[in-house]
Amino acid sequence: MRSSRLLSILLLLQTRRQLTARELADELEVSLRTIYRDVEALAAAGVPVYADQGRAGGYRLVEGYRTRLTGLTEQEAAALFLVGMPGAAAALGLTAETSAAELKLLAALAPDQRDRAGRLKNRFHLDLPAWYRDAETSPQLSAVADAVLHDRRIKVRYRRWEEPREVERILEPYGLVLKNGSWYVVASAPGGVRTYRVSNILDLTPTDESFERPTDFELARFWQDHLENFDRVRFTAEAVVKVSPGLASTMHDVSYPALVKAVDAAVPEPDGSVVVTIPIESVANAAASLSRFGDAVEVLGPPELRTELRTLGQKLLDLYP
Repeated sequence: MRSSRLLSILLLLQTRRQLTARELADELEVSLRTIYRDVEALAAAGVPVYADQGRAGGYRLVEGYRTRLTGLTEQEAAALFLVGMPGAAAALGLTAETSAAELKLLAALAPDQRDRAGRLKNRFHLDLPAWYRDAETSPQLSAVADAVLHDRRIKVRYRRWEEPREVERILEPYGLVLKNGSWYVVASAPGGVRTYRVSNILDLTPTDESFERPTDFELARFWQDHLENFDRVRFTAEAVVKVSPGLASTMHDVSYPALVKAVDAAVPEPDGSVVVTIPIESVANAAASLSRFGDAVEVLGPPELRTELRTLGQKLLDLYP
Protein backbone atom coordinates (compact mmCIF):
# COMPACT_ATOMS: atom_id res chain seq x y z
CA MET A 1 0.00 0.00 0.00
CA ARG A 2 2.77 2.45 0.94
CA SER A 3 4.79 1.67 -2.19
CA SER A 4 1.76 2.47 -4.32
CA ARG A 5 1.30 5.76 -2.45
CA LEU A 6 4.97 6.70 -2.89
CA LEU A 7 4.67 6.09 -6.62
CA SER A 8 1.50 8.21 -6.70
CA ILE A 9 3.30 11.10 -5.00
CA LEU A 10 6.13 10.82 -7.50
CA LEU A 11 3.80 10.80 -10.49
CA LEU A 12 1.68 13.63 -9.10
CA LEU A 13 4.75 15.82 -8.70
CA GLN A 14 5.90 14.88 -12.19
CA THR A 15 2.58 15.77 -13.82
CA ARG A 16 1.63 18.85 -11.77
CA ARG A 17 5.16 20.21 -11.13
CA GLN A 18 4.43 21.52 -7.63
CA LEU A 19 2.02 20.52 -4.86
CA THR A 20 1.75 21.46 -1.22
CA ALA A 21 1.67 18.83 1.50
CA ARG A 22 -2.02 19.63 2.05
CA GLU A 23 -2.81 19.15 -1.64
CA LEU A 24 -1.01 15.80 -1.66
CA ALA A 25 -2.78 14.71 1.52
CA ASP A 26 -6.18 15.64 0.07
CA GLU A 27 -5.42 13.93 -3.23
CA LEU A 28 -4.32 10.68 -1.58
CA GLU A 29 -6.75 10.90 1.35
CA VAL A 30 -4.08 10.57 4.03
CA SER A 31 -2.82 12.76 6.86
CA LEU A 32 -0.21 15.52 6.58
CA ARG A 33 2.10 13.49 8.79
CA THR A 34 1.91 10.58 6.34
CA ILE A 35 2.85 12.88 3.47
CA TYR A 36 5.83 14.26 5.39
CA ARG A 37 7.08 10.71 6.09
CA ASP A 38 6.51 9.61 2.49
CA VAL A 39 8.40 12.56 1.03
CA GLU A 40 11.31 11.86 3.37
CA ALA A 41 11.27 8.23 2.22
CA LEU A 42 11.38 9.31 -1.44
CA ALA A 43 14.34 11.60 -0.75
CA ALA A 44 16.13 8.83 1.16
CA ALA A 45 15.61 6.54 -1.83
CA GLY A 46 17.40 9.00 -4.11
CA VAL A 47 14.43 10.78 -5.67
CA PRO A 48 15.42 14.47 -6.16
CA VAL A 49 12.41 16.00 -4.38
CA TYR A 50 12.70 19.29 -2.51
CA ALA A 51 10.44 21.85 -0.85
CA ASP A 52 10.05 25.50 -1.82
CA GLN A 53 9.33 27.61 1.24
CA GLY A 54 6.82 30.44 1.53
CA ARG A 55 3.14 30.99 0.68
CA ALA A 56 3.62 29.92 -2.94
CA GLY A 57 5.84 27.01 -2.02
CA GLY A 58 5.39 23.28 -2.13
CA TYR A 59 7.13 20.07 -3.07
CA ARG A 60 8.84 19.86 -6.46
CA LEU A 61 11.11 17.54 -8.39
CA VAL A 62 14.44 18.74 -9.70
CA GLU A 63 13.93 20.25 -13.16
CA GLY A 64 14.32 17.65 -15.90
CA TYR A 65 13.85 14.62 -13.64
CA ARG A 66 11.41 12.07 -15.03
CA THR A 67 10.55 8.63 -13.72
CA ARG A 68 9.82 5.76 -16.08
CA LEU A 69 7.90 3.76 -13.46
CA THR A 70 4.62 4.16 -15.34
CA GLY A 71 3.74 0.53 -16.03
CA LEU A 72 0.04 -0.21 -15.68
CA THR A 73 -1.27 -3.01 -13.49
CA GLU A 74 -3.79 -5.42 -15.00
CA GLN A 75 -6.73 -3.68 -13.32
CA GLU A 76 -5.48 -0.22 -14.27
CA ALA A 77 -5.16 -1.28 -17.90
CA ALA A 78 -8.69 -2.69 -17.80
CA ALA A 79 -9.92 0.62 -16.38
CA LEU A 80 -8.39 2.72 -19.16
CA PHE A 81 -11.60 2.77 -21.18
CA LEU A 82 -13.33 4.46 -18.23
CA VAL A 83 -10.94 7.41 -18.00
CA GLY A 84 -13.16 10.47 -18.29
CA MET A 85 -16.21 8.54 -17.05
CA PRO A 86 -15.99 8.82 -13.25
CA GLY A 87 -19.61 7.79 -12.70
CA ALA A 88 -19.23 4.57 -14.65
CA ALA A 89 -15.87 3.83 -13.02
CA ALA A 90 -17.38 4.27 -9.55
CA ALA A 91 -20.34 2.04 -10.41
CA LEU A 92 -17.96 -0.71 -11.51
CA GLY A 93 -15.78 -0.31 -8.43
CA LEU A 94 -12.78 0.89 -10.45
CA THR A 95 -12.42 4.47 -9.21
CA ALA A 96 -8.94 3.99 -7.75
CA GLU A 97 -7.69 2.00 -10.75
CA THR A 98 -9.03 4.58 -13.21
CA SER A 99 -7.42 7.46 -11.35
CA ALA A 100 -4.11 5.61 -11.15
CA ALA A 101 -4.20 4.72 -14.85
CA GLU A 102 -4.96 8.31 -15.81
CA LEU A 103 -2.12 9.59 -13.63
CA LYS A 104 0.36 7.13 -15.16
CA LEU A 105 -0.72 8.09 -18.68
CA LEU A 106 -0.19 11.76 -17.93
CA ALA A 107 3.18 11.06 -16.37
CA ALA A 108 4.30 9.24 -19.51
CA LEU A 109 3.55 12.26 -21.72
CA ALA A 110 5.91 15.07 -22.60
CA PRO A 111 5.09 18.40 -20.88
CA ASP A 112 3.36 19.95 -23.92
CA GLN A 113 1.32 16.78 -24.53
CA ARG A 114 0.39 16.69 -20.85
CA ASP A 115 -0.79 20.31 -20.96
CA ARG A 116 -2.95 19.57 -24.00
CA ALA A 117 -4.45 16.52 -22.28
CA GLY A 118 -5.24 18.66 -19.25
CA ARG A 119 -6.98 21.25 -21.41
CA LEU A 120 -9.08 18.58 -23.08
CA LYS A 121 -10.09 17.10 -19.72
CA ASN A 122 -11.23 20.49 -18.46
CA ARG A 123 -13.16 21.33 -21.63
CA PHE A 124 -15.10 18.13 -22.32
CA HIS A 125 -17.29 16.19 -19.91
CA LEU A 126 -19.48 13.14 -20.50
CA ASP A 127 -22.76 12.96 -18.52
CA LEU A 128 -24.56 9.75 -19.43
CA PRO A 129 -28.01 9.79 -17.73
CA ALA A 130 -30.83 11.44 -19.67
CA TRP A 131 -32.54 14.61 -18.45
CA TYR A 132 -35.17 14.26 -15.72
CA ARG A 133 -33.80 10.98 -14.44
CA ASP A 134 -30.95 9.80 -12.27
CA ALA A 135 -28.57 6.98 -13.03
CA GLU A 136 -29.95 3.66 -11.84
CA THR A 137 -28.70 2.03 -8.69
CA SER A 138 -27.47 -1.47 -9.52
CA PRO A 139 -26.21 -3.25 -6.38
CA GLN A 140 -25.08 -6.31 -8.37
CA LEU A 141 -23.10 -4.36 -10.96
CA SER A 142 -19.60 -4.89 -9.55
CA ALA A 143 -20.20 -8.64 -9.21
CA VAL A 144 -21.47 -8.80 -12.81
CA ALA A 145 -18.45 -6.81 -14.01
CA ASP A 146 -16.09 -9.20 -12.21
CA ALA A 147 -17.77 -12.17 -13.90
CA VAL A 148 -17.53 -10.44 -17.29
CA LEU A 149 -13.80 -9.79 -16.85
CA HIS A 150 -13.00 -13.32 -15.72
CA ASP A 151 -15.42 -15.31 -17.94
CA ARG A 152 -17.25 -16.82 -14.95
CA ARG A 153 -20.82 -18.07 -14.88
CA ILE A 154 -23.22 -16.43 -12.45
CA LYS A 155 -26.51 -17.59 -10.99
CA VAL A 156 -29.11 -14.84 -10.77
CA ARG A 157 -32.67 -14.27 -9.66
CA TYR A 158 -34.10 -11.84 -12.20
CA ARG A 159 -37.23 -9.69 -12.30
CA ARG A 160 -38.78 -9.37 -15.76
CA TRP A 161 -41.91 -7.77 -17.23
CA GLU A 162 -43.85 -10.90 -18.16
CA GLU A 163 -45.13 -13.75 -16.00
CA PRO A 164 -43.59 -15.38 -14.13
CA ARG A 165 -42.10 -12.08 -12.94
CA GLU A 166 -39.16 -13.65 -11.07
CA VAL A 167 -36.99 -16.30 -12.71
CA GLU A 168 -33.66 -17.95 -11.99
CA ARG A 169 -31.01 -18.13 -14.67
CA ILE A 170 -27.44 -19.34 -15.10
CA LEU A 171 -25.75 -16.65 -17.19
CA GLU A 172 -22.51 -16.55 -19.13
CA PRO A 173 -21.87 -12.79 -19.23
CA TYR A 174 -20.16 -11.56 -22.40
CA GLY A 175 -20.18 -7.82 -21.75
CA LEU A 176 -21.73 -4.76 -20.11
CA VAL A 177 -23.39 -1.82 -21.86
CA LEU A 178 -24.25 1.54 -20.29
CA LYS A 179 -27.17 3.31 -21.98
CA ASN A 180 -28.73 6.51 -20.62
CA GLY A 181 -27.66 5.73 -17.08
CA SER A 182 -28.85 2.10 -17.14
CA TRP A 183 -26.50 -0.90 -17.22
CA TYR A 184 -27.28 -3.99 -19.29
CA VAL A 185 -25.41 -7.26 -19.30
CA VAL A 186 -25.23 -9.22 -22.55
CA ALA A 187 -25.16 -12.87 -21.60
CA SER A 188 -25.65 -16.35 -22.96
CA ALA A 189 -28.49 -18.26 -21.30
CA PRO A 190 -30.93 -21.01 -22.26
CA GLY A 191 -32.49 -19.73 -25.46
CA GLY A 192 -29.48 -17.84 -26.76
CA VAL A 193 -27.65 -14.57 -26.16
CA ARG A 194 -29.88 -11.94 -24.56
CA THR A 195 -29.69 -8.67 -22.66
CA TYR A 196 -30.56 -8.29 -18.98
CA ARG A 197 -31.04 -5.03 -17.10
CA VAL A 198 -28.57 -5.18 -14.21
CA SER A 199 -30.85 -3.22 -11.85
CA ASN A 200 -33.43 -6.02 -12.26
CA ILE A 201 -31.04 -8.64 -10.89
CA LEU A 202 -32.44 -9.27 -7.41
CA ASP A 203 -29.84 -11.79 -6.23
CA LEU A 204 -26.53 -12.95 -7.66
CA THR A 205 -24.41 -15.93 -6.73
CA PRO A 206 -20.90 -16.13 -8.25
CA THR A 207 -19.67 -19.55 -9.36
CA ASP A 208 -16.24 -21.03 -9.98
CA GLU A 209 -17.34 -22.29 -13.39
CA SER A 210 -15.63 -20.68 -16.35
CA PHE A 211 -17.00 -20.55 -19.89
CA GLU A 212 -15.57 -20.12 -23.37
CA ARG A 213 -16.44 -16.82 -24.99
CA PRO A 214 -17.23 -17.13 -28.74
CA THR A 215 -14.23 -15.87 -30.67
CA ASP A 216 -16.44 -14.07 -33.21
CA PHE A 217 -18.59 -12.22 -30.65
CA GLU A 218 -18.39 -8.42 -30.90
CA LEU A 219 -20.22 -6.52 -28.18
CA ALA A 220 -20.72 -3.28 -30.14
CA ARG A 221 -22.12 -5.09 -33.17
CA PHE A 222 -24.43 -7.24 -31.03
CA TRP A 223 -25.77 -4.18 -29.23
CA GLN A 224 -26.47 -2.31 -32.47
CA ASP A 225 -28.31 -5.32 -33.87
CA HIS A 226 -30.22 -5.61 -30.59
CA LEU A 227 -31.38 -2.00 -30.77
CA GLU A 228 -32.54 -2.34 -34.35
CA ASN A 229 -34.41 -5.56 -33.59
CA PHE A 230 -35.92 -4.00 -30.44
CA ASP A 231 -37.43 -1.17 -32.48
CA ARG A 232 -38.84 -3.62 -35.03
CA VAL A 233 -40.47 -5.71 -32.32
CA ARG A 234 -41.85 -2.94 -30.09
CA PHE A 235 -43.46 -0.85 -32.84
CA THR A 236 -46.49 -2.96 -33.75
CA ALA A 237 -48.78 -0.34 -35.35
CA GLU A 238 -49.02 3.23 -36.62
CA ALA A 239 -50.98 6.34 -35.74
CA VAL A 240 -51.81 9.43 -37.75
CA VAL A 241 -51.62 12.64 -35.75
CA LYS A 242 -52.00 16.35 -36.39
CA VAL A 243 -49.46 18.53 -34.58
CA SER A 244 -50.42 22.13 -33.82
CA PRO A 245 -48.36 25.00 -35.29
CA GLY A 246 -47.09 25.97 -31.83
CA LEU A 247 -45.83 22.51 -30.97
CA ALA A 248 -44.45 21.92 -34.46
CA SER A 249 -42.30 25.06 -34.16
CA THR A 250 -40.77 23.88 -30.88
CA MET A 251 -40.54 20.18 -31.72
CA HIS A 252 -36.83 19.90 -30.90
CA ASP A 253 -37.65 20.58 -27.24
CA VAL A 254 -39.90 17.49 -27.14
CA SER A 255 -38.66 14.15 -25.78
CA TYR A 256 -40.58 11.94 -28.22
CA PRO A 257 -38.06 10.77 -30.86
CA ALA A 258 -40.55 9.17 -33.27
CA LEU A 259 -42.73 12.29 -33.33
CA VAL A 260 -39.76 14.64 -33.67
CA LYS A 261 -38.34 12.63 -36.58
CA ALA A 262 -41.70 12.52 -38.38
CA VAL A 263 -42.38 16.25 -38.00
CA ASP A 264 -38.86 17.10 -39.22
CA ALA A 265 -39.48 15.18 -42.44
CA ALA A 266 -43.02 16.53 -43.04
CA VAL A 267 -44.24 19.48 -45.09
CA PRO A 268 -46.32 21.87 -42.93
CA GLU A 269 -49.92 22.70 -43.79
CA PRO A 270 -50.75 26.32 -44.78
CA ASP A 271 -51.68 27.10 -41.17
CA GLY A 272 -48.35 25.73 -39.84
CA SER A 273 -49.75 22.47 -38.48
CA VAL A 274 -48.24 19.14 -39.49
CA VAL A 275 -49.94 15.81 -40.18
CA VAL A 276 -47.64 12.83 -39.73
CA THR A 277 -47.71 9.06 -39.32
CA ILE A 278 -45.75 7.69 -36.35
CA PRO A 279 -44.98 4.14 -35.16
CA ILE A 280 -46.57 3.11 -31.85
CA GLU A 281 -46.00 0.22 -29.47
CA SER A 282 -49.66 -0.27 -28.54
CA VAL A 283 -52.88 1.70 -28.25
CA ALA A 284 -52.54 2.03 -24.47
CA ASN A 285 -48.89 3.09 -24.63
CA ALA A 286 -49.53 5.61 -27.41
CA ALA A 287 -52.50 7.12 -25.56
CA ALA A 288 -50.44 7.61 -22.40
CA SER A 289 -47.57 9.16 -24.39
CA LEU A 290 -49.66 11.47 -26.56
CA SER A 291 -52.04 12.63 -23.84
CA ARG A 292 -49.31 14.76 -22.27
CA PHE A 293 -49.46 17.10 -25.28
CA GLY A 294 -53.08 18.00 -24.57
CA ASP A 295 -54.81 19.65 -27.53
CA ALA A 296 -51.45 20.31 -29.26
CA VAL A 297 -51.65 16.82 -30.81
CA GLU A 298 -54.88 15.51 -32.36
CA VAL A 299 -55.06 11.80 -33.16
CA LEU A 300 -56.74 11.24 -36.54
CA GLY A 301 -56.43 7.46 -36.46
CA PRO A 302 -56.74 4.65 -35.70
CA PRO A 303 -60.23 4.92 -34.14
CA GLU A 304 -59.33 2.73 -31.14
CA LEU A 305 -56.58 5.18 -30.17
CA ARG A 306 -59.06 8.08 -30.26
CA THR A 307 -61.39 6.00 -28.08
CA GLU A 308 -58.60 5.27 -25.59
CA LEU A 309 -57.74 8.96 -25.33
CA ARG A 310 -61.41 9.80 -24.79
CA THR A 311 -61.53 7.21 -22.01
CA LEU A 312 -58.45 8.73 -20.38
CA GLY A 313 -60.00 12.16 -20.59
CA GLN A 314 -63.23 10.96 -19.01
CA LYS A 315 -61.31 9.33 -16.16
CA LEU A 316 -59.62 12.67 -15.48
CA LEU A 317 -62.98 14.45 -15.49
CA ASP A 318 -64.35 11.89 -13.04
CA LEU A 319 -61.30 12.31 -10.81
CA TYR A 320 -61.46 16.12 -10.93
CA PRO A 321 -65.22 16.93 -11.19
